[in-house]
Amino acid sequence: MLAKICIQGLFDEYDYEIVLDKGNLTYLHSQNGLGKSTVMKMIHNLLEGNLEEVRTTVFDRLDLVFDDGKILTVENKNQELSILGRRNEVDEKVGIRELKELLKSVYIGPERTFVTLDNGETVSAVDLYMKDITESIEKARSDSRIVPGDCGEKMSDADLDKLFKDTEARIAFIKQAGFGPEIPSGLRFPPSRYEISCSNTKYLALARALDAYVGKYYRLAESIVVFKDIVNTMFVNKTVDFNGRGYLEAHMDRSGITIPLSKFSSGEKQIMVMFYQLLFKAAPGSLVIIDEPEVSLHVNWQHQLGKFFMDIARIRELQVLVTTHAPAVIHDDWDKAVELENSRCS
Repeated sequence: MLAKICIQGLFDEYDYEIVLDKGNLTYLHSQNGLGKSTVMKMIHNLLEGNLEEVRTTVFDRLDLVFDDGKILTVENKNQELSILGRRNEVDEKVGIRELKELLKSVYIGPERTFVTLDNGETVSAVDLYMKDITESIEKARSDSRIVPGDCGEKMSDADLDKLFKDTEARIAFIKQAGFGPEIPSGLRFPPSRYEISCSNTKYLALARALDAYVGKYYRLAESIVVFKDIVNTMFVNKTVDFNGRGYLEAHMDRSGITIPLSKFSSGEKQIMVMFYQLLFKAAPGSLVIIDEPEVSLHVNWQHQLGKFFMDIARIRELQVLVTTHAPAVIHDDWDKAVELENSRCS
């Protein structure tokens, strides 16, 4: 995880030292025009290996200090970059491949409701992202067949019974996402203690096959369930779910009428885009930068964001860095907030 960010000579004007919260969430706030978005985008581009974007930013030096003692130093002299990694007082040149392996990064910018494709076409982010979830659900449903193999091991009846109880709970959770495994004919899930005793080997093979299925699809299911929970907690008089074909639908709570995605408010679309990217695009252990999450959101929704950011960061072991102008986003978490102030780095 990042522990500190130091930048010198930003715009030939600013020096910043940003000490990040030791937990999973840090807020960064300042007046407009002091460069917080520029610094965040530069960090993301650096970690993604997009060095052209870094090179053309006016700055003298950037230091990323990690909690394991590693330091990544970038110097920019006349738009020529020098990138060094330091550990145990030893400096080594760092290339693009090493940068990409250092720390995964996701940047969620303020202009997030539209996406520009590789062919230059601009499309609705909500439409694109919900289609991605639909395709993931369809793929999971088509891969539901469980084929137990020969596991070549033994397990006591009591331990196998406990394993099935644990697996049953995880599969019940997966089914909340709209898909689940198909149990082979002739076997029952969960089996009784008597069935385990009579066919221990067969049921152990089933347990191992189900465990592999859970390992493959639990994260997707968790993302879908948490996404729905967050959206339905925040939306007013409207319930969102994925129907039997895996397509997202929204219904008004009182009238029951269906609301198409195109009729969602700008704030509703912002919520869906932000939490899609957090849940479906940020790999565990990633740095996630969220720039101005308050865009188009009512103050009541702004108050709720921090709790959801923190919960997701904890579940996925993410480090989330939020830049904001809105005190309502920080809400009661000012102990996690850093004000961008011009100061000399050391």
